[in-house]
Amino acid sequence: MFDLATIEKFEHIATPFYYYDMELLGRTVDTIARLSERYGVSVHYAVKANVERRILETINIRGIGADCVSGNEVLRALECGFPAERTVFAGVGKSDREIYDAMSAGIEAFNCESLHEIYVIDAMARSYGMRARVAVRINPNIDAHTHKYVTTGLFENKFGIARHEFNALVELLGRCTNIDFTGLHFHIGSQITEVSDVYALEARRAAEIVSWFEGRGLVVANVDFGGGLGVDYGNPDGNDVAPFEDWLRTLTSNFPRREGQQLHIEPGRSVVAQCGSLISRVLFVKSGETKNFLILDAGMNDLIRPALYGAYHRIENLSSRFRKGFSEMQAYDVVGPVCESSDVWGQGRILPMSVRGDLMAIRSAGAYGQVMASRYNLRDFAPAVFSDDLDSAPRYVDYFNPGR
Repeated sequence: MFDLATIEKFEHIATPFYYYDMELLGRTVDTIARLSERYGVSVHYAVKANVERRILETINIRGIGADCVSGNEVLRALECGFPAERTVFAGVGKSDREIYDAMSAGIEAFNCESLHEIYVIDAMARSYGMRARVAVRINPNIDAHTHKYVTTGLFENKFGIARHEFNALVELLGRCTNIDFTGLHFHIGSQITEVSDVYALEARRAAEIVSWFEGRGLVVANVDFGGGLGVDYGNPDGNDVAPFEDWLRTLTSNFPRREGQQLHIEPGRSVVAQCGSLISRVLFVKSGETKNFLILDAGMNDLIRPALYGAYHRIENLSSRFRKGFSEMQAYDVVGPVCESSDVWGQGRILPMSVRGDLMAIRSAGAYGQVMASRYNLRDFAPAVFSDDLDSAPRYVDYFNPGR
């Protein structure tokens, strides 16, 4: 991902910053668009993974829709060119204003997550003389075999509607006067790597649930399988594009689609994770009795996943590539500057011998990195830097050599 010419340019850019490989992003999105057409599956990008305008514009021009989970995400998607009729709005807690704005914009559908939400949207549409298109999120009670914080499809969860509510749902939809039921939505979790097993089970369970509702008079025109496809955090260069074809083949071969029924997916992480890296500098090298520490200028405020989930990100010393013939390796605890003990990038990481000023790359950071950043400790936000526009990046100031 990083050639020597690019790393040399990094030396002149203020750290920390998020670096986005736009060639890889384009190649990834082209792959998705091609497979979408081949398998006849509609794709909506999960905007929450990364909301950078350049990222969204690149995805939009490939004809992919937008999956949003807040009113501001809907507005951002529309601003970046996504058509309203290709924009869906999910999330368990939509405010009245968010519902009104999205309804007024004419979005493709609300993905509703509770009976009460359906009732409120119908009432609001009626009071304003509008109609709203609504899909219903169902919990299929499937364990996605992933982290407990990103498993969402179990029987009882804040997300979606469980089986004991099915009869009440059919009755409610029959009473609503100002909504158009468009289909069922499923999402069972994130960072799913057991593609053939987990997604095959989701597709078969979805088929059973769709059959149940259609047997009671509802036409399920759209079946949305959500997202969750995982990426290889350990080998980002060897697997820089996620196994989208395995995913689509598994879904379509396990779901008996009837004529006129449209299938949907909502990838997020798998679209943008590998194209992004958080670039940081070593501030200090600290030697303890049993450990050695690399203290970086990027912290958990920039990328919270390791502190929040215990997530693994590959760490690379980019500067070491210029030290020919010097290959000594060392175990380091790589940490950030934030005043929290959980501000740790990785423990016992084997890296080339590192020194103050070395450039470090924290890989696979394009998803749920910049979007989850904060100004904790009143630290500055790390800016976005794009591979095709490195010259406009903020410049590094060498305070020991101010004349440079």
